[in-house]
Amino acid sequence: MMITKRVRAWSAAGIAVGLTATGAAFASSPAVHDANEGYRDHYPVVSTDKGEVQGEATSMVTSFKGIPYAAPPVDDLRWKAPADVEPWEGVLDATQFGGSCTQGTGWDPGYDQPTLNEDCLYLNVYRPSEPSSKKLPVFVWNHGGGNVAGAGRDTDPNKFITKSEAVFVTINYRVGAMGWLDTTGLEADNPDGAAGNFGLLDQQAALTWIQENIGRFGGDARNVTLAGQSAGASNTCAQLASPGADGLFDQAILQSGGCSARTPQAARASGAQFAAEIGCPDPATELACLRAKSPAEVLAAQTAVRQSGAVHGNAVLPSDPLELLKAGRLTRLPVIVGGTADESQQSVFGAYDYVGNPITEEMLADLISTTYPNDAAQVAAAYPAANYPSPTVAWGDVQSDQRACRDQTLRDRMAADTRTYAYEFAEKDGPAFTSIWRLGTDYPFGATHVNDLGYLWDYLGTALPFSTEQVQLSDQMISYWSSFADEGRPDANFAPEWPRYRPQGEMLQFVAPSAQVVSHATVDAEHGCELWDRVSPAP
Repeated sequence: MMITKRVRAWSAAGIAVGLTATGAAFASSPAVHDANEGYRDHYPVVSTDKGEVQGEATSMVTSFKGIPYAAPPVDDLRWKAPADVEPWEGVLDATQFGGSCTQGTGWDPGYDQPTLNEDCLYLNVYRPSEPSSKKLPVFVWNHGGGNVAGAGRDTDPNKFITKSEAVFVTINYRVGAMGWLDTTGLEADNPDGAAGNFGLLDQQAALTWIQENIGRFGGDARNVTLAGQSAGASNTCAQLASPGADGLFDQAILQSGGCSARTPQAARASGAQFAAEIGCPDPATELACLRAKSPAEVLAAQTAVRQSGAVHGNAVLPSDPLELLKAGRLTRLPVIVGGTADESQQSVFGAYDYVGNPITEEMLADLISTTYPNDAAQVAAAYPAANYPSPTVAWGDVQSDQRACRDQTLRDRMAADTRTYAYEFAEKDGPAFTSIWRLGTDYPFGATHVNDLGYLWDYLGTALPFSTEQVQLSDQMISYWSSFADEGRPDANFAPEWPRYRPQGEMLQFVAPSAQVVSHATVDAEHGCELWDRVSPAP
């Protein structure tokens, strides 16, 4: 499967335009509308293909929150492909977020209690409050959270929008078992291949809504960037491989995520374990039994048997995205791909020090020998605990370096076949991402997972206390990302030119106050890739 840049011809012939009772323009066909519809009002109204929505304008950014892009996936629609939302009468209040999808607790603010809501297929549209004379590029954010957590409301794009010209869309999609469960019963009930990929199809439904409606908000449906971080990046890579996403976006950004998907065999086996755990072991009654369970029961079962991530080998995702990437058949769309220099320090801290079980030197030695049984002596010699503030930090460095060297391989494969821009976020002195920053810990996270997001937009309702130099870096990053969304090439005024990445070539490294062009060899040496290219983890 290969997605190519699409070219469209548009015609205004035969399209009627009228006015609603509120005076907002509407179109009986989605091609023609007033590009400045709904501006200059504190509570602007815009017509979508299902009904009118009323947002809220501030001096710089206007938002429309909680817009339904699909029917609530409840009752018989639980574990089904997203269905069309019914049109509504009157004006929908779009000043509040829609409900987040079913998920457990976490350390992120707002997630201290389980979310037991299933009516969650909503998106949020943000645009500059000042009208533009042209259609603006559309930036769609695919949130992270391990495919078991998160929501569109977590991302506040105001500073991105005020420093660029873009329409920004954040989306919810089903997570955990609600979004990714695959069983033989669900496969029989979903001959369209949706089983195991409900979350992926939710994202496609949101992208389809954008194609049909974003012009009414001032966005250009012919210039859409799909971007994601962590699980959101992996889902974005899966969309590059999915036939159903063909033509729905034009550029992709993959931040701190891979391109893997589960095999049908692994997904079915995990699904069978989940069904047994929740009390639905009989395939003959499995479907009705599963749909009769409460969200709380689903969460309890997925705590024991985790369900997350796309499944290949079906109509939704015929091929493994990673295998397509290796074969040079994944995409021809322009791509930004990268990660952080200390990716794993956050997860290692969360697994050990955060829960009161810091790694000791003995534990470190055991982790190394268990994880790298054939190369334990070499790894231990390269990462002696005495060189680190604690053995936990040493193990975080081991994991981060291994991941960075693996990600270099991903960049090389991507760059061999499509226009690619590679980066590493390496600003180690900034505040950690919101949830960790709130803890007040002195753990040395460095440039860990999620830390880059705060430089692009505010995360989880908190503006982090950046230094003057870090604000300069933030401005640069926003310029690169927004110009890529606008033109398919990242370009920032008064900043280093971001070279197109070639295998083993040059990339950008983000360190305050300015990005720097560095070589593949330099990044390899910083992470000890000469060692990690030889090490074989335990199967």
